[in-house]
Amino acid sequence: MAPIPGSGLAKGLAVTLRTMTRKSVTKQYPETQPDLPPRTRGVIGLFEENCTVCMLCARECPDWCIYIDSHKETVPAAAPGGRERSRNVLDRFAIDFSLCMYCGICIEVCPFDALFWSPEFEYAETDIHELTHERDKLREWMWTVPAPPALDPAAEEPKEIAAARKTAEKLAAAQSEPRPEPQEGES
Repeated sequence: MAPIPGSGLAKGLAVTLRTMTRKSVTKQYPETQPDLPPRTRGVIGLFEENCTVCMLCARECPDWCIYIDSHKETVPAAAPGGRERSRNVLDRFAIDFSLCMYCGICIEVCPFDALFWSPEFEYAETDIHELTHERDKLREWMWTVPAPPALDPAAEEPKEIAAARKTAEKLAAAQSEPRPEPQEGES
């Protein structure tokens, strides 16, 4: 049977009328904050204490939007007769969010867990040059990073924790065993 001419147009208009009569679901952003998932990727937070200035994040960044400056500092020997050590000290850590494409490579390559995703998303500026945020601002965002999700109770214990636990159990067993008393003539 052939379709009635204009039935497609009538169906389309019916859908349009139904949509027009529904209540709008648009939320006006500044007055109504969006309901974002807890682990939303907003900006990158810096946990400065973990940063060793290894520069991996800056080298791996495809946009070259991470700027790091540092200097070497000499640490005196811990024990007499020991040698002095040198370590890198972070002078500047900045991310230019006008260049950043939020790929997360810097967070993934950081071997010391110094970079994290923060759910903060309100950091707009009127001047593009103000989108380069220094380490003090990145540190502020660090405190908005949610705690990691709980481990699955049915998951296998990580190898590192299992090895450490076994070593601790061996040491505890060795310390609890009674030691044989030295016999005469032995020192």
